[in-house]
Amino acid sequence: MRKKIYLDYAAATPVDPRVMKVMKPYFSEKFGNTMSLHSFGQEGREVLEKSREAVAGSIKARPKEIIFTSSATESNNLALKGVAFANQEKGRHIIISPIEHPCVLESANWLAKQGFKITQLPVDKFGLVNPADVEKAVKKDTILVSVIHASNEIGTIEPIEEIGQICRKNRVYFHTDAAQSFGKIPIDVNKMNVDLLTGSSHKIYGPKGAALLFIKEGVKIEPILHGGAHEFKLRGGTVNLPAVVGFSEAIKIRQKEMNGEIKRLTHLRDKLIENILKKISGSHLNGHPKKRLPNNVNIRFDFIEGESLVLQLDGYGFMTTTGSACSSTDLKPSHILLAIGLRPQEAHGSLRMTLGKWTKEKDIDELLKVLPAAVERLRKLSPFKS
Repeated sequence: MRKKIYLDYAAATPVDPRVMKVMKPYFSEKFGNTMSLHSFGQEGREVLEKSREAVAGSIKARPKEIIFTSSATESNNLALKGVAFANQEKGRHIIISPIEHPCVLESANWLAKQGFKITQLPVDKFGLVNPADVEKAVKKDTILVSVIHASNEIGTIEPIEEIGQICRKNRVYFHTDAAQSFGKIPIDVNKMNVDLLTGSSHKIYGPKGAALLFIKEGVKIEPILHGGAHEFKLRGGTVNLPAVVGFSEAIKIRQKEMNGEIKRLTHLRDKLIENILKKISGSHLNGHPKKRLPNNVNIRFDFIEGESLVLQLDGYGFMTTTGSACSSTDLKPSHILLAIGLRPQEAHGSLRMTLGKWTKEKDIDELLKVLPAAVERLRKLSPFKS
């Protein structure tokens, strides 16, 4: 059997063995409900609050400003819908970017059906939002701006600090979805001028089922899940303590290893980009060449379909994904690639490779051996080639 080389870390990461070890007792030995008054419950409560402190400290927040949720999708829904309904007396205008994760776009679309007005900002060819466009879009009835910190697809890192300054000046709440950047690059919620920020566990070698929403003290927000006094009365439901413990341990490890991993992954990222562009004609980088996540490589190839290339590479043992985000029943190209100005045919020819903790230089070397031949093989079969 061929060796399997995983290059889809942006989708999900394996749980770090050190994280699993810390989590294990909370499944069967320390299983108390954190809301219970007995000793098991109170022990769980103490662990929960220590986990909150660790996660908060990693982004320079205060523990009481951290809400644990089940996923980044839930956090983003709470940020948009919770702020919208809590502040609708002030206004009903919300600003987002066109390169947001679907959970933000669909939350905004749902709010539009409830009578809120949604403005989508333009982005340039790299996927960057111009802060000046934010300033122009803000109105008297604007209550929230939501711009992703770093694109999950093309890796571009947005000018969040500058956008946050504009929001502060205009007294508008600012949310950023940092699910892809959290634990990969430094985050300081104070320097970034954000009021709300989303982070996720399973992108940083923690378990699935845990995420956070930073809510700056004083932000007016309504819960969207009702049913108890959990999480400062903002998120009903029994806390998933094993997952939260794992999330906390994962971010502690990331804090220690982040700087070294940034340097290592940036080297591998740039090596992969430079060699692909040099070795394969008709290949183009999607996203910003420098202002991008250290582990993200997104390349489009003329005259091929990304799905076919993903399957070709899977046969060689490489786990990648396409930028076209297609399913068997929906062949629409990626909204992000269309937003940066690509034609549908160009968007369909994109390949995303995201690197991680267990990616080795030899893995990159092996990929560079097979990728040119795989692209050439598909081009010979391509109906797009003139």
